Amino acid sequence: MDTLDYALWWQIYPLGACGTDMFSPQSDEPSDGETPDAARSAPTPKCSVDNPGKLRRLEAWLDYAIELGCSGILLGPIFESTAHGYDTTNHLRIDPRLGSLDDFDHLMAECSKRGLKVMLDGVFNHVGTQHPLVAESIEQARAGAEQAPVKTHIHDGDIVSVPWEGNLDLAELDHSDPHVADMVVDIMEYWLDRGITGWRLDAAYSVPTEFWRTVIDRVRAHYPDAVFLGEIIHGEEQGGYIEFAAQSHMDSITQYEVWQAIWSSIKNTNMWELNHALGRHQNFVEQGAVVANNQPGRRPILPLTFIGNHDVSRIASVVGDNGAVLAAVAQLTLPGMPSIYYGDEQGFRGEKQDGLYADADIRPPLPDSPADLLPTGEWLHEIYQRLIGIRRDHPWIARGDLVVENVEDHTITFAVTEHQERQNRTLRTMISRDPDRVVVTVDDEQVFLLGATVGVALRG
Repeated sequence: MDTLDYALWWQIYPLGACGTDMFSPQSDEPSDGETPDAARSAPTPKCSVDNPGKLRRLEAWLDYAIELGCSGILLGPIFESTAHGYDTTNHLRIDPRLGSLDDFDHLMAECSKRGLKVMLDGVFNHVGTQHPLVAESIEQARAGAEQAPVKTHIHDGDIVSVPWEGNLDLAELDHSDPHVADMVVDIMEYWLDRGITGWRLDAAYSVPTEFWRTVIDRVRAHYPDAVFLGEIIHGEEQGGYIEFAAQSHMDSITQYEVWQAIWSSIKNTNMWELNHALGRHQNFVEQGAVVANNQPGRRPILPLTFIGNHDVSRIASVVGDNGAVLAAVAQLTLPGMPSIYYGDEQGFRGEKQDGLYADADIRPPLPDSPADLLPTGEWLHEIYQRLIGIRRDHPWIARGDLVVENVEDHTITFAVTEHQERQNRTLRTMISRDPDRVVVTVDDEQVFLLGATVGVALRG
């Protein structure tokens, strides 16, 4: 089996989880620690053993992630930025609000001790407007250059950077400029050399697949086991999920279609929507294996399944506690590579809002340690552990054959089957919204049972 078959990520948004102020001015106190060559002139906060950066707060949660059943940590943006982390100003420097390179290395060492993989969030579609490349590109354009690393245009009679999707604080990179590919390769390899497993590629859908293919192939020449996960929001973007993954040479793609179908079907008691999405999901998994067969050296493409992340309202806020259980059961018994957004396993609440602080409620600080969590989430945490345990016992689920066996408005039953020469194994999941009830079997033996009708009540 491939490494991804066993992968289960605990996704963390560090700027929120570590309790930073996303809109505070950054420290200008010089650092005593090592910094990358490209960042030596930039001030960093003074962090040390006696004064560690906030990034080290995550170390208290590493054993928690393992006890939950996760194999790796998917970290949101940790590089220097002026606000939310997706407006990067230096890809080779840890955000001063989180600490220093020493703090990152310490966190990596602690993860390594526990066998936890680490994936970083790379924003290579755009940069923050305060990134040095923006000013440099504008100057190049004013000097008559036909191409520069950052796209520019004329606005109100002046040359300015092209904003990405109307966000004036974000400047689009020009991916046809060879210097951009060189820069991204250098950044990826720098952090891979420091021990990370791979990259989540933010806004991957906005970048040409040929750019990703060039970059990923170059990086894989030196790091053949590196994992590349692309953020794709709509299945129709650049030819669809599987076409994008195949052409870009990525290993995994975010499965937003299944996320949408899970919460919507539960919220609206309409399992037909989930039925439709699961048919497409099975095709994704099947075609992912075909791509690997047709491209020697490629691992089969595996979709990333999730019911929460840093961009969407908390699942418990959308469908309630009972619905959150049903959603977790659906996600964790489907083929794919699961990701759990920190706090969802505890029933954290939070809704995405509008305006400057739109994401504050869905990116909250974690307590100092798991011991400080409120006891109100223990019941849901135990359910997650049980579900993940089933998946750990049956890793073939990741690439099993999925078929929907029965569907009504309020109920759906689907089966995932492993095909071997001498033995077929089947995991079957029944999810009911009226009444709230779930039954999971492996080879017709019950391994998970919840619901008021069987004597184990879900939360109201």
